[in-house]
Amino acid sequence: MIERIIKQLAKQRMSPQKAIIIIGPRRVGKTALLHMLSNETIKNTLFMNCDEPGIRQKLNYTTATELKAETSGFNLILIDEAQRVQNIEMTLKLLVDIFPGKQVVVTSSTALGLSDSPNGPLTGRKYEYTMLPISAEELIAHHGKDIERRLLERRLVYGLYPEVVNHAGDECEALTNLSGSNLYKDIFAFQDVRKPEIIEQLLQALALRIGSEVSYNELGCLIGLNSQTVRRYIDFLEKSFIVFHLSSFNRDVQGELKKSHKIYFWDNGIRNAILGDFKPINLRQDIGALWENYLVVERLKHHSYSQFNGKCYFWRTKQQQEIDYLEDIDGELRTYEFRWGSTKHPKLTATFSKNYPNHTYAVINPDNYQEFVTGRI
Repeated sequence: MIERIIKQLAKQRMSPQKAIIIIGPRRVGKTALLHMLSNETIKNTLFMNCDEPGIRQKLNYTTATELKAETSGFNLILIDEAQRVQNIEMTLKLLVDIFPGKQVVVTSSTALGLSDSPNGPLTGRKYEYTMLPISAEELIAHHGKDIERRLLERRLVYGLYPEVVNHAGDECEALTNLSGSNLYKDIFAFQDVRKPEIIEQLLQALALRIGSEVSYNELGCLIGLNSQTVRRYIDFLEKSFIVFHLSSFNRDVQGELKKSHKIYFWDNGIRNAILGDFKPINLRQDIGALWENYLVVERLKHHSYSQFNGKCYFWRTKQQQEIDYLEDIDGELRTYEFRWGSTKHPKLTATFSKNYPNHTYAVINPDNYQEFVTGRI
């Protein structure tokens, strides 16, 4: 079994004074993680699956007295798919405040419906983590560097969802099932999206633009929405952990793009399934975009699990000078260029070097990518 980094993070944070909240897309192993935490502790465990209507009813707008009766005799309470419970944050607040001896661990498949307000009910009462598809770092630890290097082209095409990684040969079927409406059904449950096919059209448009700047106006014209609605729908997709964005880095240097964004998919396989394109790498025209998407995602997974405190960007000017990926750690800039097949090593543009002298620079290719995705470059 592939050891998930987040399991150790959660175990280290076990503290009855705070709930552990694990948010992430569907089918990445959150339920399996709860069962592992249960099996590896000596506590009496109550497992509550909120996909079951009876469980949701017990947790909807419940009172302290009702909670006490429901959780009596258990000191580890596991709540799966908590986003399906109305007012779940108040229920969790009661569990943490009134029953300080009970450890609560909760999973949710979306950030929709969970407050991100600094004054929300769970402020100061939770540790929150994001669980994503299996990371390259976890696979390197499990299989070793050489095997993962040999499997790199498959990872670029099929991605790293657990059922894809664990069922070699059945990747296309697994991804077709994963990329259907179940992937983003929480959007329909929490938000007013009257035409589900619009979400599919938007995802297809975004899938064709990974690694490129996106224009909300252009996307809106393409699928028949105004730019504000496009922004709102992309925000839903981000909160459902299907896509995410990077903003352009700027410090008012002349010619820098200041309000641009790139959209990436959290998994290459999902992106390719949306387009229905599983061609091998040697037949693809989009290998540069797939390589960039893969590297940015794997770097962000590493940062998520290592409590990275910096910020991540890309950089571009109106004169088409660019840096694929940039990290700002307290004013120290780490810059990276991504190259799949080219043997040429590009030089960092003089405009950037002149205006930002406090930087490092590296070119990431298939020879050194493992050092990048594990945070050693």
